[in-house]
Amino acid sequence: MVINDEFYMQLCLNEAWKYQALTYPNPPVGALILDKHGNILSIEAHQEARQAHAELNAAIQAVIKLGDTKITKLPSPGEKHSYLCENYQNYFQGCTIYVTLEPCMHHGSTPPCSILIKSLGFTKVVIGTLDPNPMAKGGKQYLIEQNHEVLSGILQKECKQLLYPFIKWQMNKNFVFFKLAKFQNGTITGKHVSSLESRKLVHKIRTKIDLLVIGGDTVRNDRPTLDCRLVDSQKVPDILIITSDDNLDREIPLFKVPNRKVYIKNDFKLLENYKHIMIEGGEGMFVKSRDIVDFYLFFTSPKTKTGKTIQIDANLKSLHCFKNSSDTITWLENIR
Repeated sequence: MVINDEFYMQLCLNEAWKYQALTYPNPPVGALILDKHGNILSIEAHQEARQAHAELNAAIQAVIKLGDTKITKLPSPGEKHSYLCENYQNYFQGCTIYVTLEPCMHHGSTPPCSILIKSLGFTKVVIGTLDPNPMAKGGKQYLIEQNHEVLSGILQKECKQLLYPFIKWQMNKNFVFFKLAKFQNGTITGKHVSSLESRKLVHKIRTKIDLLVIGGDTVRNDRPTLDCRLVDSQKVPDILIITSDDNLDREIPLFKVPNRKVYIKNDFKLLENYKHIMIEGGEGMFVKSRDIVDFYLFFTSPKTKTGKTIQIDANLKSLHCFKNSSDTITWLENIR
């Protein structure tokens, strides 16, 4: 194993991919801090819109590791940003920060991350790819002007792949991904295919998407609720049921969830009105939607089970794979 800039950037990417689909409308971003001796102080990511950016989260965890827990009592990202700048000015001289996306120059929920990096005194800044958002870009040039050593383009292709959904949103286009849960041998039938931890992640993703698409047969057979109860959230996506026969029982729980719209259509035209879209289903929905899907999200249980298996023809490219307590979670690109 070669320990170099690419190695550390890959660690940033690994952390950021855990939050793909969860940061909408913000991009997923990973950051890592090395101390002056080359030891890893922290690896963090941006986890949710309007919360701390990756660089701020990494700096927070670094000072916690150094023994400062006062920052954990501050309620907002802005207050934590100010605390670091006031109490750790130039503290990180000789240290390096890695970040998958160019540090922002945008005043949002927090002041710009580039100003944080400058205030903390990092000697070296390593960037994966430049920011495609014209409102936030400019951090690289600012840091160069502030006499930081800046290196960019490290694992640039991989960092851009991570940003693909964000780039589509920036272009005012929708991002569509298909979620599928399966056993190790490809079986997709069963009450709970994936683990509780995986199902909680899916429910959390539902709190971030605009629209959830599902097939009519799944609604009839499973009578789902399609809410976000496993993460105690009242926020739910609108539902599009794809079916050619509107004979659905309106007593099915998904129709009873407040603060949502439920559409019943026989095509995908409604997707034009939404930006962050998840499709759930099996083989039939997979075939129907494969021309509109950007990414696939597979949850694979290590268990095997007899039952209906999914048989699909698709040209997919693996983007990232990680594990939770039991399941393997894989993001794949649909090569259309």
